[in-house]
Amino acid sequence: MVKYLVILLFSVMLFASTLHIASSSNPSRLNPIIATDSSSSEVVGFLFNGLVKYDKNNKEIIGDLAKNFYFENNTTLVFELRKGVKWHDGADFTSKDVLFTYKTILSDKVSSPYSASFHFVKSVEIIDDYNLKVHYKKPYFKALETWMMGIIPEHLLKDEPNLMNASFNTKPIGTGPYKLTKLEFSKAITLEANDDYFEGRPKIDRIMLHVIPDPMTRFLMLKSQKIEIDSLDPMAYERQLDADFFNKFQLYEKIAHAYTYLGFNLRKKRFQDPRVREALSLAIDRQALVDILFFKHAKVCTGPFLPGSLAFNESVKSPKQDIRKAKTLLKEAGYDASHPLEFEIATSNSNSIRPYAAEILQHQLKKIGVVVKLRVMEWQAFLNTVVFPHKFDTVLLGWGLGVTPDPYLLWHSDNDKVGGFNFVGYHNEKLDKMIEASQSIIDRKELAKIWQKMFAMIVDDNPYLFLFIPNEITAVSKKIKNIKPASGGIWHNYIEWEK
Repeated sequence: MVKYLVILLFSVMLFASTLHIASSSNPSRLNPIIATDSSSSEVVGFLFNGLVKYDKNNKEIIGDLAKNFYFENNTTLVFELRKGVKWHDGADFTSKDVLFTYKTILSDKVSSPYSASFHFVKSVEIIDDYNLKVHYKKPYFKALETWMMGIIPEHLLKDEPNLMNASFNTKPIGTGPYKLTKLEFSKAITLEANDDYFEGRPKIDRIMLHVIPDPMTRFLMLKSQKIEIDSLDPMAYERQLDADFFNKFQLYEKIAHAYTYLGFNLRKKRFQDPRVREALSLAIDRQALVDILFFKHAKVCTGPFLPGSLAFNESVKSPKQDIRKAKTLLKEAGYDASHPLEFEIATSNSNSIRPYAAEILQHQLKKIGVVVKLRVMEWQAFLNTVVFPHKFDTVLLGWGLGVTPDPYLLWHSDNDKVGGFNFVGYHNEKLDKMIEASQSIIDRKELAKIWQKMFAMIVDDNPYLFLFIPNEITAVSKKIKNIKPASGGIWHNYIEWEK
């Protein structure tokens, strides 16, 4: 009997399906309320659920852990939770977990950049195990989007003295379609299908995320099919693919919900002078960046909100390179050949394009006499020793943006704090007041007008130099079946994929 059980177990293991994907860096904390880097967020997305989520086209908000939701009035949001949802350890998910997550995010012991999203919440009221009400201080335009945040388990964390350094952050327990079974830093992360997932067990048994910082190594592993899904940079797409690759992979391309920027540390005196920021902006040829780095697979970024969103201001154009005016502005600010402006651009090698972009910026700024040094770092070291401690001159970074922008997170003075996303230290009292006023506006047309005014104001101030919006080019092995591309991407139905 034992012999047959061993044979059966071996057979199950032999035929288990595994999806191999790549991650450019190690995750920092696998906890949805303190995950701030893209690698952590990617893994967290497989492990946790929010109360609501966007549909496949990123248009409508639909239920996730909540089976139903509605506004009782303009300041009271009601959630009816799904019954029968289990945490990965078998415990029941209830309203207590939602209340606990909310209280934890606002705790002084936790540094969560998402706390800003909850500052309009007056209270969370539990009606019973599967019904709760969220009371807002006043109407809030992102009342629903706030609850896309992953929910964490009360029964495991209620007595945790220090969530920032808790073992939970490397051994997470969620409600999501996959469970973490192995975390090998700088090697691989193994996720196993959750048999009890409330939307049905994923059809692919296992996901392995291989941590591969070097873009060329990732590309070679993709070509050899050791990785089955990965993004392609434009150079590889245009110059390094052959017919055999297209026989094995399907390519999907769409404009990214993200942009790359050069951000100034506005705490430093040299960058507090608006003439310096404007001079640097005028020295940059953004279209050249797009042409050299992306061929036809990107566009120039003109501001903080993306094309296609209500907040995009099409009347604001990207500045054209003007070397003469840039030199004049620098001279007015006290910089010339005998006293050149010098600073460092810091970036990470986790993005295959940005180190090259930094080199082009270095070359372009040299034309106005600016001396630029470059520092390219591993992602986690970059975040932990440069970005979040604010120990930089400038950073070359990017933001991925949601469907509904929230200027408060990036641009309000309140978020110039430890763990906050306003790490360039931008302060604009007039903009702060506009942001605060906008958050109580429910009418989307009125919101669009005020967002577009913010767009123009931020661009005029130059706290960032907005550079480019890349296209997302994703190669997917043809071994993966049942992919249904939508305007929101390919991942919306991944639990239905088969291999």
